[in-house]
Amino acid sequence: MTGGIGSGEMHDVETDQDPALTAVATALRSADAAGARTARVIRATLDQLYDGVRTGRYRWDQLHKTEKTHCGTLVEINMQREFGFADGEELDFRIAGVDVDCKYSQTVGRWMIPPEAQGEICMVLWANDAESRWKMGVVRAATELLGEGANRDAKTTLNKCGRNAICWIFACGRLAENTLLHLPEGDAAHIMEGRSGAERIRRLCRLVQHRVIRREIVATVAQQVDYMKRLRGNGGARGDLQSEGIIILGQYERHRLIAHALDLPVPGAGDTVAARVYPALPGEGPSVEIDGSFWRLAGKTDSVVSAPQLPTR
Repeated sequence: MTGGIGSGEMHDVETDQDPALTAVATALRSADAAGARTARVIRATLDQLYDGVRTGRYRWDQLHKTEKTHCGTLVEINMQREFGFADGEELDFRIAGVDVDCKYSQTVGRWMIPPEAQGEICMVLWANDAESRWKMGVVRAATELLGEGANRDAKTTLNKCGRNAICWIFACGRLAENTLLHLPEGDAAHIMEGRSGAERIRRLCRLVQHRVIRREIVATVAQQVDYMKRLRGNGGARGDLQSEGIIILGQYERHRLIAHALDLPVPGAGDTVAARVYPALPGEGPSVEIDGSFWRLAGKTDSVVSAPQLPTR
């Protein structure tokens, strides 16, 4: 199955000989057929750990060791909040009447299985922010599927047979992009070196165009409580960059229509899309009427002209 953010290929391992595992897998697919809810949980958990509005962080390697260790706990908490899983009797969740332990790892196959979960069903999750990918599956952590070694807490990992026994609910899910991780080398540093939140947001909108910029990225760059204000027309980047020919589209319906007409990504709730525009001739490519005249996306050779006034709703 392919599609939007959160979607991914589903890959089944035979579970008919384990009715409990089948019941859990079926319940998870029923609760999140496209994977969008799980993708949102993982995206929100990573953003929560980065805490960009207060720290300016946006990469896993910027986190402290204790924060990285805490990630699995946060994923568990946020999954339970999103899906309303009941508490397990011995393990984390109760799904389809079955106790399920929730395990998260930054490395596929390195989920740490505690003694109380050995022989039981585990939900295993993985994500890579730099690749914008995630996985979720279920597996029964039977003794023969576990490695021989264990750490001092008696936790162990799945062996090769155990990894192959995972029933993948989503084997190739997609995360909403962490924009700052996907910029050309040096661009993210240039943005974050701005002396004020307003200057950093201006740099962001100059360098990141024709792409969705999520609210969380704006917060990370601005590092201010009123971070969305830095995008607006009255003293924000929308007004400041107008003389550079740059429009900044938001979630307003008329902004979304402009984005669609110009073949730009259509911003959703909390999203921003920036683009430089140029006056359009009649019938010239994708164009749209803004403020009484027609505009198209500017090309590299087009001169800079002041952008039109965007609708405020």
